[in-house]
Amino acid sequence: MVRLTADLIWKSPHFFNSVKDRELDIRGNKIPVIENLGATEDQFDTIDLSDNEIVKLENFPYLNRLGTLLVNNNRITRINPNLGEFLPKMHTLVLTNNRLTNLAEIDPLASLPKLQFLSLLDNTVTKQPDYRLYVIHKLKHLRLLDFKKVKQQERIAAAQKFHSKEAEEEAKKVPAKTFTPGQVVDVQDTTREEQGPKVVAPTPEQITAIKAAIVNSQTLEEVVRLEKALSTGIVPAEFAIPKPDANMAETSEETDKMETDGQNQENGADEQKQNEESTPIEED
Repeated sequence: MVRLTADLIWKSPHFFNSVKDRELDIRGNKIPVIENLGATEDQFDTIDLSDNEIVKLENFPYLNRLGTLLVNNNRITRINPNLGEFLPKMHTLVLTNNRLTNLAEIDPLASLPKLQFLSLLDNTVTKQPDYRLYVIHKLKHLRLLDFKKVKQQERIAAAQKFHSKEAEEEAKKVPAKTFTPGQVVDVQDTTREEQGPKVVAPTPEQITAIKAAIVNSQTLEEVVRLEKALSTGIVPAEFAIPKPDANMAETSEETDKMETDGQNQENGADEQKQNEESTPIEED
């Protein structure tokens, strides 16, 4: 575990990113707690805290400039209900691959008055019934949820679905799983559900390569695609480490086997020839 100290903040990389925002990169330090961000002196538009071990999204000082916060691939289970008081201009928040499980845990995001772009991909909460409509209902200014545009039809459906406090509270209730004595449980299926999809964080070399590609991108679409890859932790195919081709491996094994068999046959023929030559011929 590494503490987020003022010294670590000052020594961390900071630069102008592809959208000309001043960014502070503190990712991949195994930081468990957000603290000492006052040392930034509110000089950054974007702060990247991805790939750490943060459990709670809280303890922010007043940062009037901060617009984008990247905290994907952490362990976040709780969000400060008053987050918006400290981050009044936050418009983009990436919470991909954390541990938010129910709708009540994302209610505090409604305190962010400017929030327009939000990702909650790979959180258990996304599997809740009416998850998307609930989030759209709570966050009135949201334009993009999980990298999908919020449509007007969805806003209308959300308003109709959650027209009362009672409807909201009903949606927050998580159905408890009950177990009946004598009930047969498929252990394999249960294991698969608990494990869920595994997300492998990109290596530091891949992150560097992706950021370099963003700087050299010729089109806005390419920049958006690569920025999304960094946010979600999903490595684009061109930066992935190549895996051995199974077909090539099988072909290689078959070739080795054929060569071995052929060599054994040749050895057998030589031995037979030697035996024939060494056998004396009986004369009548």
